[in-house]
Amino acid sequence: MNTSEAKILFTKYTNNQCSEKEIELLEAYLDSYQTKGSKNTTINESKTKVWQNIVGTIDTQPKKKKKFPFNTKNVLKIAASITLLFILSVVIKNYSKESSFIFSEEPMVVGSDKATLTLEDGTAVALEKGKKYESKNINSNGVSLVYDAASEKVTEEIAYNYLTVPNGGQFFVTLSDGTKVWLNSATKLKYPVKFKQNAPREVELVYGEAYFEVTSSTKNKGATFKVISKRQNIEVLGTEFNVKDYQDETITYTTLVEGKIALNTKEDNQVLIPNQQATVNMNTGVIVLHTVDVYNEISWKDGVFSFKGKNLKEIMKVLSRWYDLEVVFNNKDLETTKFKGVLSKKQPIEEILKAIKSASIITSFKIENKTIYLE
Repeated sequence: MNTSEAKILFTKYTNNQCSEKEIELLEAYLDSYQTKGSKNTTINESKTKVWQNIVGTIDTQPKKKKKFPFNTKNVLKIAASITLLFILSVVIKNYSKESSFIFSEEPMVVGSDKATLTLEDGTAVALEKGKKYESKNINSNGVSLVYDAASEKVTEEIAYNYLTVPNGGQFFVTLSDGTKVWLNSATKLKYPVKFKQNAPREVELVYGEAYFEVTSSTKNKGATFKVISKRQNIEVLGTEFNVKDYQDETITYTTLVEGKIALNTKEDNQVLIPNQQATVNMNTGVIVLHTVDVYNEISWKDGVFSFKGKNLKEIMKVLSRWYDLEVVFNNKDLETTKFKGVLSKKQPIEEILKAIKSASIITSFKIENKTIYLE
């Protein structure tokens, strides 16, 4: 098992999704990295604490119905092991300023499941954890939305709904054809309440980032699936892919996980295969293909941000959307500082910043009025 596979299994463990066999694989993987004579020694506490701060995998809250629990020793061993392997491989500059940090009197809130559903008549429905919503063809438990195609009469007229996720939010929707869509923070999706028969299934990513798990065309009488966005069109037959198309970014990113998609702009067209990412520059419309580690591109939907080779400016932009904060770089040189690391979406922003500071990436930070100042 390689490092990428270990990360995926560890993410599944933190979400209580590991089977007994997978847990055994993780433990075996850990043991292979224990130094001679150290297997029975106490794990270095500071390394474990850094892992807790960055990844948040050792949850202090009791978990319900945990079928295959690790004992404390194994949790600490795995945390420290994976920390040694891939946490914060840093390319940094050395700063001589005295380290410090100042917290806002009011703690910053971690993002949560929330969105606004806009119905075909313009009615806005607030969706959030703990609140249920039901209609003749829509059901929501507050963290997801499900459309029931069977309850809708066949009609030539298409009614559209919008699902808008604010900063600090995320949401999940199952469309009427069974297609599953995960929406990231600051994202808006337009889609039909029921797809028209004998026609392509079309949705529009108005802006933001979404992960699509599309039902195959064979299950929908041969109807293809299309995702329309401002800068590009995507046509699929049944696949999994991620689209990132934010209004404040000049590049659109499309990452293929499984299947095959055809990507089209006014200036170019390309066909993607798994593990490829297409970038489209809004100024040129040219499509450029890259091979990527898919895990780093889609881990956000599983509660984890995985960064590899990203600079601090890019990372703070992602975090600012999830925590609904502004970020100011008092030291502009920090913007291009690159590192790779894994961040849990459950962690308070204060803990993440303290962990980044402890790695000498920043020397100080301050949080005031929902704004982070970095030095």
